Amino acid sequence: MNRQPIENVVAETGKTIDAPPPEILETDPGLSPEEVEQIRRDYLLKRFWISAKGFWGAAGGRLAWVLTGGLLVLIFLQLSFQYGINLWNRAIFDAIERRDADVVLHLTGVFFPLAIGSVLLGVIQVYTRMGIQRRWRAWLTSSVISRWLKSGRYYQLNLVSGDHQNPEYRIAEDLRVATDAPIDFATGVTSAFLSATTFIIVLWTIGGALTLTIAGATVTIPGFLVIAAVLYAAIASGSMVVIGRNFVAISESKNQTEAEYRYALMRVRENGESIALLGGEEEERSGIDRSFGKVLKQWALLCGQHMRTTIVSQGSSLIAPVIPILLCAPKFLEGSMTLGQVMQAASAFTIVQSAFGWLVDNYPRLSDWNAGARRIASLMMSLDGLERAETGEGLNRIKRGETEGNTMLRLNDLSVTLDDGTAVVGETEILIEPGEWVLVSGESGTGKSTLVRAIAGLWPWGSGSVDFHADRRLFMLPQKPYVPSGTLRRAAAYPAAAEDWSIEQIGEALDKVGLGHLKERIEEEAPWDQTLSGGEKQRLAFARLFLHRPDIIVLDEATSALDDRSQDKLMELLNEELKDATVVSVAHRAELEEFHSRKITLERRKGGARFVSDIDLIPLDSRRRLLGRWLRKRKEPPRPARQVA
Repeated sequence: MNRQPIENVVAETGKTIDAPPPEILETDPGLSPEEVEQIRRDYLLKRFWISAKGFWGAAGGRLAWVLTGGLLVLIFLQLSFQYGINLWNRAIFDAIERRDADVVLHLTGVFFPLAIGSVLLGVIQVYTRMGIQRRWRAWLTSSVISRWLKSGRYYQLNLVSGDHQNPEYRIAEDLRVATDAPIDFATGVTSAFLSATTFIIVLWTIGGALTLTIAGATVTIPGFLVIAAVLYAAIASGSMVVIGRNFVAISESKNQTEAEYRYALMRVRENGESIALLGGEEEERSGIDRSFGKVLKQWALLCGQHMRTTIVSQGSSLIAPVIPILLCAPKFLEGSMTLGQVMQAASAFTIVQSAFGWLVDNYPRLSDWNAGARRIASLMMSLDGLERAETGEGLNRIKRGETEGNTMLRLNDLSVTLDDGTAVVGETEILIEPGEWVLVSGESGTGKSTLVRAIAGLWPWGSGSVDFHADRRLFMLPQKPYVPSGTLRRAAAYPAAAEDWSIEQIGEALDKVGLGHLKERIEEEAPWDQTLSGGEKQRLAFARLFLHRPDIIVLDEATSALDDRSQDKLMELLNEELKDATVVSVAHRAELEEFHSRKITLERRKGGARFVSDIDLIPLDSRRRLLGRWLRKRKEPPRPARQVA
């Protein structure tokens, strides 16, 4: 397999986006579990911003600052139109109070340009805001996916502990929320601050001081409308904070249960054939129901939170417009305020209250953002850990280098461990020369497949090195070959592009491996992963092998789904087609010894499995082998006839 490294993201400026500095979170052992959890949550938000803020950096989006500056200008323009409509409210109601038809008619004509301008600015602001969100999401998604796919980390995440379950959901959904919400929050906070500042001045100017007589004493309240707006907002926002204090934790749990539920459904689809053959529908239904039950439980808790916050938000929206009218009524009745001033004050009070009540309206979404940002940050932290392993920090990592002379593959003092340091395979020293066929055998659980993954570069933990001959290509055939979606031509050419070989070449490869009956369907798009049997998938993997023609081949139980005769044919064909290739096989079948020149046996020992023998095998002529097998079968006693009741 000619494994091409996945490079880091390249920004529109042409600069490479470097991976963020991997930081290790260490906490004081004396802290309580609650304090440790809070520190972890805070760090996760910090970790998210370490990567996310790069969008506005040197390697970020080319238009990031242009769009951000444009959005700020639009907010100011929108505020000016909002202030103009507020002044229009005062003028129109004063004209109505004076019954001045000419002014009412003139103001009617003024209103439409104001309204149209405000609407157009709103539309442009939405376009700009969503443009930033779209570009930011694309930039950060590319960064995360590149780090996820690089060096097989998407596979290694399955082998290590950590909070990174369902990474596909985190990348698709949590990252969307994590990049959408901050732009909305920044826009909302900026608009709210500017609106509150502007219209507090309006309220102070219009309302002036309110003089009350209480128990014979005269009390003057300066800026009474401003004080009322601040107090009202403080009560509403404080109530929202108290009522919604559990929103973040519940949102996180809800997102996790949703991801687990989707994963359970996906597993049924991916393993549909096995489930159907075993008749496991009831058990799968039970598991799906349990997973969905957790989703419903979290939604019930979330519903309770929404119900409580709705009391505050709905009540606030009903009461807020009435309060300024009631407060201004005494001054209007005594003639110190006009009807236009009362309506202008009511409009300004509502705008100020809306600005102050921004938290009330957005607290649930803020909680969703916290949950989404922390979940994507958890995935980033797990990728950080794998990067630290690649750079040699923390646990030892298996090195990869080049051999000397004609040696094709060398395991140089190689030890393979788990990510926690537990030994799987102990010190190993093996040299494999060009053209050798080496069989790795041993009992189940001795680490054969783990060793193969280490050779292929998928398993990073351990020590020593795996060295290859320079400029030689490695191709690995796993026990369960991957069949991508799309045409059969794409599946046969994978991981290269389907166009790299002609239809005739692919058809010839399919013929060789016994899949000639599919030649007419090479360009057909079908669910081949579900259509092909296990044996056909392994045949297809050999067809890929003959197309790619690598120098070093690693077979991990690559013929386990084939019968003996089909296995023999493919192995003989492999020997004929790629006679100069070096082959390393992991298999349990004794018959495969006849195709190999060496056999290495692994045995479980204390401190990790060890190679206990390395012997030369003498491959037999293929005809003698088949004849010997036929004669052995002839000597076997016939099976007794089945008794029929």
